[in-house]
Amino acid sequence: MPHHHTLTQYLIEQRRRFPDASGDFNALILDVALACRAIARSVAQGALAQTPAAGQVNVQGEVQQPLDLASNAIFLRTNEWGGHLAGMVSEELEAPHQIPAVHPRGKYLLAFDPLDGSSNIDVNASVGSIFSVLRAPGDCVASGRDVVEADFLQPGSRQVAAGYALYGPSTMLVLSVGQGVAGFTLDPNLGEFMLTHPDIRVPEATREFAINASNSRFWEAPIKRYIDECLAGTAGPRDKDFNMRWIASLVAEAHRILMRGGVFLYPRDTKAPGVPGRLRLLYEANPIGFLIEQAGGRASTGRAGVLAVQPEAIHQRVGLVFGSRLEVERVERYHAEPENSQINPLFAERGLFRI
Repeated sequence: MPHHHTLTQYLIEQRRRFPDASGDFNALILDVALACRAIARSVAQGALAQTPAAGQVNVQGEVQQPLDLASNAIFLRTNEWGGHLAGMVSEELEAPHQIPAVHPRGKYLLAFDPLDGSSNIDVNASVGSIFSVLRAPGDCVASGRDVVEADFLQPGSRQVAAGYALYGPSTMLVLSVGQGVAGFTLDPNLGEFMLTHPDIRVPEATREFAINASNSRFWEAPIKRYIDECLAGTAGPRDKDFNMRWIASLVAEAHRILMRGGVFLYPRDTKAPGVPGRLRLLYEANPIGFLIEQAGGRASTGRAGVLAVQPEAIHQRVGLVFGSRLEVERVERYHAEPENSQINPLFAERGLFRI
């Protein structure tokens, strides 16, 4: 039977590259992993789990599922006591979460979506947790002051770590600390995350895309062109057949792409003209984008790299296209072309989703 490193061993090896490191960072990641293990246990119980009442609406305007609230509470409780964090931001909370005065404060910030894809719980489909780690501003660390929204408004390129937990047939933790991407599988007998995927890479080309085709009438011309060309298969300009997938769980979509390639599109569209996209920048697009790019893929708004976007609000939304590099670069290229060159005459009238 092969020997697998534990998550703790992996983090120690990574830390050895930085002799002056204090160990706070490793301890923070282990606390996050502990929260994910607790959430995995709750998810696995399904309808048997005793969870708080739901029905409230969060800051996103979405109805909170019982496990959304339970998972958020687990993340807060597990990560606020260790002295590694200056503050947290959650999808489920309108304002930043302050570290209680009874606990020491640290030099990192944590942004997270405690249970992504929770609408899939009722049908027993894969869900997950997403997290992003940033450094707190120097004045915040020095003074120990309460965090404010502006402290978290850092572009994704400044993340020091990001990852997700996937709660599926097995529970996995996929993590980047800025040196590639590693995948860990939870051993339920040991209660440990074991390194099973040491160097995850996204193939640069693919024949698989994921998009919610029911929104096709709202797509911008470059997205319509890209999807029409994929659907045309070997008869079209791409000269190859594509498969389409759509799970409606960002973690599950990202995991599939990290495991076997593909491209995911949740672009800006005209369905809500005043909204620049649907996914949250700080705790969805940025951490997933960080993982994808650390694995050799590309993450974009559809027009430019998502990790370069300067956040303006902690719950800011953004369009997101990520996955195999050549496909994402094609989407960006289509957006950069003049509008009058967007229509491919061959597919202008007969595109499957053309209205």
